[in-house]
Amino acid sequence: MPTKPSRARRWLKDGKAKVIHTDLECFAIQLTFETQENTQPIAVGIDPGKHYSGIGVQSRLVTLWMGHLVLPFKTVKERMELRRVMRRARRGRRINRKLPYDRRCHRQRRFNNRRQNKLPPSIRANRQLELRVVKELFNLFPISAIHYELVMADVDRTSGRKSAKSGVGFSPVMVGQKQMLNWLRELARVTTHNGWQRDGNGTSQLRQWLGLAKDKKNKDQQTPATHAVDGVTLAAFEFTRWREWHSDNAKYGNWQGSVEVTPAPFAIIRRPPISRRQLHLCVHSIGGKRRKYGGTVTRHVETRHGASLRKGDKVIAEKAGKTYVGWCSGDTKTQVSVSDANWKRLGQFTAKKVQLLQRSTGLIVVPSPGLSNLATLSSEV
Repeated sequence: MPTKPSRARRWLKDGKAKVIHTDLECFAIQLTFETQENTQPIAVGIDPGKHYSGIGVQSRLVTLWMGHLVLPFKTVKERMELRRVMRRARRGRRINRKLPYDRRCHRQRRFNNRRQNKLPPSIRANRQLELRVVKELFNLFPISAIHYELVMADVDRTSGRKSAKSGVGFSPVMVGQKQMLNWLRELARVTTHNGWQRDGNGTSQLRQWLGLAKDKKNKDQQTPATHAVDGVTLAAFEFTRWREWHSDNAKYGNWQGSVEVTPAPFAIIRRPPISRRQLHLCVHSIGGKRRKYGGTVTRHVETRHGASLRKGDKVIAEKAGKTYVGWCSGDTKTQVSVSDANWKRLGQFTAKKVQLLQRSTGLIVVPSPGLSNLATLSSEV
């Protein structure tokens, strides 16, 4: 490091390197001979969010990778609400309210379940997806530092102090930041930054100094300009710093350092929303005969490799002379359901015409073709 594509092709041709598989769908090679370690500092920036997060990997001279994470917050929240409703309904059917209260079947609490110190499932799922992607990046790059953006919704943006009258309110992103930082500190050195800070050391100020623009109107757009741009900006903190100097009547400051933001691979990542196995579909089935629902196992076997298809596997299917590439999302007695990256069903295909491409890794990764550019201030989005 650094190297060139021509040198990598020569290594592969001479047998000095081999292609390795990565869960982030990045092309990578591994050397098969001993060499002297020669790497440069690489930083990863994480911009956490409620529904979307941005991650960027940056060195001093090149942008290495950008990622847009679609977080499972909404899906997990809806499933937890449904689980709570079904649990209360079962308890309601069990209790005979015709009896006096002291004779009803009320189970006494076994512990004080109102004093719990744990993350909500929706927040934990968000942070675990970010941590999973960061760990995969550590397998690809010699990362030496992590830069993480803190969220403080109760901060007055004009003065920078905590204020209950700021009108911003509470943000779910604030929950779990401490736990996430503890997880990241086990991997590398972690530095936190305040995105709301206006006078130096703020993400927005550095982004403007780098000449990058952010799409703040359409944050659900799966483009580098929505969230990945903040991940690259946070990673650039490793190679720049804000310096202030004062005169008699004013205070000045400027950014010092050098970093180059270049076109880089961009990927959209989400978790396959597979339902867990249920004995009965929400309510008890009539006659005790339950239908198959949830789980990852299907009843079909892939003909070429002789392996059973599972939900989340990347497959290729054929129907009416057309070929579809997607992810296995369900099955019937004779067919297999295939969905796209947004988990929208492409169709149901005959099991014999579905072939396995890749086993499920717990991630749905859609890399963009070629290299993606970050929007500049000269071309506002």
